[in-house]
Amino acid sequence: MTVILGLTGSIATGKSTVSKIFKEQGFPVVDADLGAREVVKPGTEGLCEIKKQFGDHVILSDGTLNRTALGEIVFKDEKQREKLNVILSKRIYQWLMDQKEECLKRDPAILVLDIPLLFESGYEKEVDQVMVVATTKETQINRLMNRDKIGIEEAIQKINSQIPISEKIVLGDSVIDNSGSTENTKQQVIDWIDKITAK
Repeated sequence: MTVILGLTGSIATGKSTVSKIFKEQGFPVVDADLGAREVVKPGTEGLCEIKKQFGDHVILSDGTLNRTALGEIVFKDEKQREKLNVILSKRIYQWLMDQKEECLKRDPAILVLDIPLLFESGYEKEVDQVMVVATTKETQINRLMNRDKIGIEEAIQKINSQIPISEKIVLGDSVIDNSGSTENTKQQVIDWIDKITAK
């Protein structure tokens, strides 16, 4: 019986590091971020809807989505973010469920659904357990500033657009503390895998 694990965190807490560890251990990972890109590829209904809603300037000359232009609109305005969510959420949900069904045919011991906005989008009911990747807010801000080459105000604005990591920790079934070294994080994940697969 496959254990379906919802993997989540907040922006710049290091969820992709944990996702990579699961892949290295041989478990399938369905990545919602990949789904979010798939459903807005040129020629998709999703991209047409975005163009209609937000205008031509969010489409690049090669016909792909201008993520930077769209990001500037939605990060600053909650109403616009809601509009984007309405366009994307049902399409990403369908993509994730299709991928999940495909992976379950192979009957893995663990199937990871890597979903950044798991709680925000109500995916906890689609999984058996939720793992939250956490770090301190200070680490989160520093990582985000370095990663996206942005100032502290913008970093805080991005972090505040999601449910606080402290709330996600309470909602999750297990927590991976990603404040230390990658080795330390990897050991925590392997310990969790050992506990689940020993049952």
